[in-house]
This record gives sequence, structure tokens and C-alpha cells, in this order.
Amino acid sequence: MIASRGPTLEVVVEVPRGSFLKRGSNGHIDFVSPLPCPFNYGAVPHWIGLEGDLLDALVLGPRLPAGQRLAVPSWGAIVLTDRGLVDHKLVCCEHRPSDAQMGFVLRFFHFYAACKAMLNLCRGQRGRNACDGWCSAQFAIDSATPRDDRWRGPTVKF
Repeated sequence: MIASRGPTLEVVVEVPRGSFLKRGSNGHIDFVSPLPCPFNYGAVPHWIGLEGDLLDALVLGPRLPAGQRLAVPSWGAIVLTDRGLVDHKLVCCEHRPSDAQMGFVLRFFHFYAACKAMLNLCRGQRGRNACDGWCSAQFAIDSATPRDDRWRGPTVKF
């Protein structure tokens, strides 16, 4: 598993730990989950991921309020494929995540990919859904595009 310190990034929390509402970068509710989110989930506002939306980031630790901005070290990224599009999930926290935390993150995203596959099927959306394991935070950032003033939101409808 990857757990070497990557860059410190600004992350904006969109979904506080324990929330049932999954919001996108535009603030709209994507879906209501039957299970609470086990992480603070948000995005890095300065980078656009491969799927055309802000680069996703989760912040391990206690619940943070929606809208909070924080500078936090990155420690790796999960490679999630959603409808055939790679959607990296940076894993951030103040201190190196334990092996148990990293294992939980990986198991969660395997489960999440299976749930998204079912949700996408119900929505009539096609494409592969899977969790493809870990990569370095730097690889995920290098795969992203710097955000500029022209970006108006994701080009792919979620």
C-alpha cells in the first residue's frame, strides 16, 4: 500500500464524516446514501481530475464541517473507475495513516465501486466501475489539470 507523504494540499470538505448526503463540487446533492460516509469527503479546488470534476480528496480523522478549507498532507490515492472514467481519491490526514486505516479505505472503495455500479445501472449509465487499488498522491496530482478561471463545473453529468 502507498503511504509516503505527498504534497500538502488545500481541501474543501463537501461531505462531513457521518453524513448521508453526497454532494458534488457544484453543491447539488448527487444522492442520499443508505450508509453514512466514513470519511470527510471533499475536493482540491485547484485541480481538475481525469473525469472533469475537481480532484477528490478524503480527510481521515474527526468530523469536519461542510465548507471547511484546510491544508493537509496527502499520503496516497485510491484509483477508482466510475463509468469507465478514472476518478482518483486523494487520501489526506495530518499524520501517516496506519495500516489498518489504509486497509479500511481500500475495502471501503471496493464496496463503493460495487454500489456505484448498481446505482449507475439504475440510472442507465454504462461503463466499468471498480476500485483499482492505490497509487501515489503525486501520480494522481500529475494526472490532473490545474484549474483556471474558465472551469465552470464538471463536463460529465453525474
